[in-house]
Amino acid sequence: MEDRDFLQFIAKVKERTGIDLALYKEAQMKRRLTSLRTKRGFSTFAAYFEAIIQDRSLFDEFLDRMTINVSEFFRNPGRWQVLEQKILPRLRQQSARLKCWSAACSSGEEPYTLALVLKRMNLLHSASILATDIDEGALARAKQAVYPERSLQDCPKDLLTRYFVKNAETYQVAPEIKQSVTFKRHNLLADSFDTGFDLIICRNVMIYFTEEAKHELYQKFSRALRPGGVLFVGSTEQIFQPQQYQFESEDTFFYRKKEA
Repeated sequence: MEDRDFLQFIAKVKERTGIDLALYKEAQMKRRLTSLRTKRGFSTFAAYFEAIIQDRSLFDEFLDRMTINVSEFFRNPGRWQVLEQKILPRLRQQSARLKCWSAACSSGEEPYTLALVLKRMNLLHSASILATDIDEGALARAKQAVYPERSLQDCPKDLLTRYFVKNAETYQVAPEIKQSVTFKRHNLLADSFDTGFDLIICRNVMIYFTEEAKHELYQKFSRALRPGGVLFVGSTEQIFQPQQYQFESEDTFFYRKKEA
């Protein structure tokens, strides 16, 4: 009965929102959502579903728990150093204007990190940065661009001083960085992808998906990149057999789309 209750919940969520929870790892997702459902006082997923479609705050909380919004500036600093010193200089040689996408951007730390790197390289004026996420709440926080100090512990001090304004316990991203990023709601698993990207960053989200969903997403990312473009993934998300997606490893966690 309990399994049927959860499976019916998955079907109803997909029908109502287009979000397919079946593409996420079931044990993780079920544990996370059962905890949230119980916390809110619902004994079944059927009752919980009726509540979330009537109460926007409950629905936003459901999305937030589903997507695990954990991020910080310059997460894994060594990888951002490789991006700045090796990947972006090559991409710039091939494209007069860099087209970049931060997919599943959560609350904005990642696309703003990219903007800071491009600014330091004097490339921000000749780049576009699209940042997308399924969670409207996370996108609202990203657009506010206000962050606690703990989110900035790996941010280089020169960038922190120049491009953030400190207000008591928080930091506000400077307007020139904030305005360089375009935020948009997007469902990676259901929506179509734009094409012609030089750089796609999608880090620390693939670990929540089934192998079938990952396979489909890597194919879609490959089609979205121009030949020679790069996919930058998270530190636990090495792609095995990248050649099946027309990728080749350019550095650790950086995959270049093969050129004809």
